[in-house]
Formats: sequence, structure tokens, C-alpha cells
Amino acid sequence: IHDMVSLATVRAHNASLKSLGSGLVAVFVGGTSGIGLYTVREFARYTVSPTVYLVGRNETQAKQVIQELALINPSGKFQFIKTDASLLRGVDSACEVIQKKESRINLLFLSCGIFTMKGRDETCEGLDKKFNLHYYARMRFINNLIPQLTQAASNKKSENALSRVITVLGAGHETKIDLNNLDLKTNYNLNSCDVHVTTMSSLMVEELASRYPSTTFIHTYPGIVKSGISREAGPIVGRLVRAVMFLGRPWMVAEQECGERHLYVATSGRFPSGSLARGQSRIDVPENRRGGYLLSWDGAEVGNRKLLDEYHASGVAKKVWEHTEDMFQMALTRR
Repeated sequence: IHDMVSLATVRAHNASLKSLGSGLVAVFVGGTSGIGLYTVREFARYTVSPTVYLVGRNETQAKQVIQELALINPSGKFQFIKTDASLLRGVDSACEVIQKKESRINLLFLSCGIFTMKGRDETCEGLDKKFNLHYYARMRFINNLIPQLTQAASNKKSENALSRVITVLGAGHETKIDLNNLDLKTNYNLNSCDVHVTTMSSLMVEELASRYPSTTFIHTYPGIVKSGISREAGPIVGRLVRAVMFLGRPWMVAEQECGERHLYVATSGRFPSGSLARGQSRIDVPENRRGGYLLSWDGAEVGNRKLLDEYHASGVAKKVWEHTEDMFQMALTRR
């Protein structure tokens, strides 16, 4: 089991990233603010001539971020793709733009999301907006871009064969979910939504790792970080969230450290894919879970193993996989 990683180790690793070679391709969904922004800054700082796609809605913010990234790394290519990821059609259109330009993707970083006090808020596709941004849309990005991620892993230049997916949410906070109501069409509340997206993300990270062994899949819990996620919560709730963040400052992870740690997780050989992990033979991890990692803010492995192992053994992970595909079909055929 992986223990916490010191910040000194993180920084030493990141400083050596030139060894990965030039021309890494990364997609950041939610990269114009919060944790995605903190991580893409560090990615730009330490990689050689990267190509970076920022996927989001705020074009004004994206232009400012791209100007900043170009100053950090003048040899990098940075492009904004405007789309509404709260709709699966928006996810598909963004992926089409990327796939026309790239045959391989080394890193898919997923941190899109919203904080809201609303009840179930269905989009025109029939999915709850928060649930979609935190789970279904992220899984759709993975589903669409897996050919490019797989291609990156087969790169003959071994130093440029990085293939990794990171979803930033709530690893380690898994609890029981309603197996007969996975999309929370009924009995929806903010707590049940958080429980479902967190537990389903952890199950899918491990399920994806077994299905696509050449790619590493990671679900992280970032700790308390200033993320900008409250911007759509409304003025009253937004002020409340900011007040809580202010009071929680002694326990918060600094913005740059959050970015540095996520860059480490995104690139370190400490987290090999399933196919590479077989050669390392970790006897404490079943073969069908190698290549999938649930990590806390400090790089330590977390996860409600008793529950997750029970869900894997009883076929719940497969059921969540099939449910996710069913929701894709339902949403995309709805008029």
C-alpha cells in the first residue's frame, strides 16, 4: 500500500520531468480554474514542448490562462475548446475537435464540477447537472478518448509512453449506494449525489483499469483547496462557502502544492498501469485491480476497501459500468 509522499519527493520528481521527452499531449477538463488550473500550471512549467487542451465554458478566463501558460512555457501549444460539459453532446463535440488533431493523448485530467444547493436539476438530456459534471461527463470523456490514451501507451519511445486518467473528486469517502436507483431519479439530495458520484467513480477507476490495462486510472481526493467551485452556487451560498474556506485555512492545501502533487500523481512511475504493474507483482493488490488507484491529497492510498471489494465480488462494478453506458444512450437519444 502506498504511504503519503513528501513534498520534497514531489518536487524532485517534477523537476525531472524532462526525462519524459518532448511533445506530451494533455487534456484538462475544468482547467481554467481551481485544481485543474493549479495542475496545468505545473504541467506547463515542467514539461518540454507540451500540447495542452483546456476544455470549458469561460472563454475570457481561458484566454487569460493561456497567456499565463505561454509565459511559463513559450515552447508549449495551448488551446481552448469551448463546450458545455454538463451535456454529453458537449462532451462529444469537444472530443471530436481533439480527435481530429491528436492520435495520442498522454494525460486526461478531469476536475469539472459545481457546488450547488439546488435539488435535482435535470438538463435537456435527462441527467442531473451536478451528477453529470462529477460523473457521467467525466466517464464520457474517458470512453471517447480511450483510443488516443491506448495509442499513447504503445509509443515505441518508452519515455513518451505515459497514459493516464485522473478524476479529482472524493477518493476514500465511499459509502453504500442505492443499487436500484443509481442515477438518483428519485430520493435525490446533495448528500446522496456526493455518495453516488464518489463511490461510482472509485468502482469505475478500478473497472476501467482492468478493461484497459495499458492506461493508469486514478481517483483523487484533493483535500480542502480553494477551487472556485462555488461560483454557480448563488450569492448567499457562495459567501457561506467562502467563509467556511477562510475559517478552514489552517487545514487547507496550498494552491501550488495541490498542483504540484497532482502533477506528481499524473506522471510518477509509482502508479503503473495494469500491464506494467504485472511486472512489479504487488501481492497485496488483486490482479483485476492493478492500474487503478484511489489516492488522498498527499498521495497515500485510500478507499473503503471492505465495501469496494464486496461490490467488485458481487458484480456491482459491472452493473455500474452497464448503467453508465445505458445513461449515455438514454441522454444522447433524448430529444
